[in-house]
Amino acid sequence: MADLNPGERVLDLGSGGGIDVLLSARRVGPEGRAYGLDMTLEMLALAEANKIKAGATNVEFLRGQIEDIPLPDASIDVIISNCVINLSTDKPAVLAEMFRVLVPGGRVGVSDVVAEDDVTPAQRAERGSYVGCIAGALSQSEYLAGLTAAGFVNPTVEFTHEAAPGLHGAIVRAEKPTPLKS
Repeated sequence: MADLNPGERVLDLGSGGGIDVLLSARRVGPEGRAYGLDMTLEMLALAEANKIKAGATNVEFLRGQIEDIPLPDASIDVIISNCVINLSTDKPAVLAEMFRVLVPGGRVGVSDVVAEDDVTPAQRAERGSYVGCIAGALSQSEYLAGLTAAGFVNPTVEFTHEAAPGLHGAIVRAEKPTPLKS
């Protein structure tokens, strides 16, 4: 979802047991750093155990909420996530926090469940009982508008597969603009 390069700092929102963080750590190499953010002590304990098993030295797991990321401004090159943003009840706060922690030129590459534009919030909630991560899904245009409102440029939402009628797994990408040089 996000091409990772050696030396980059990557953050996985809702990292769970840390598998994507550990895979990312390999891609960014010893000069890079991979962070995982999760709110549950149980998942953080599992992630730490997985980190030890993997012998990863460029990995750090953090406890916190995706609406209030415990990292400094402009400290991350790439943000990844797998079906977590739509679980938040305050998506504008999540998008604003993502923007805040990214360096200029940083990028987002997340997977999420996204609704077609004609599927109403009520219909999304009804379909949420069939497949996880659906009730809180944004529509494609809502996601694009939210990313733009947070300050991102070049936002895209690419449907990959149908999760339920009118709802799709999607890859969401965007970039934090680089200030113009004068």
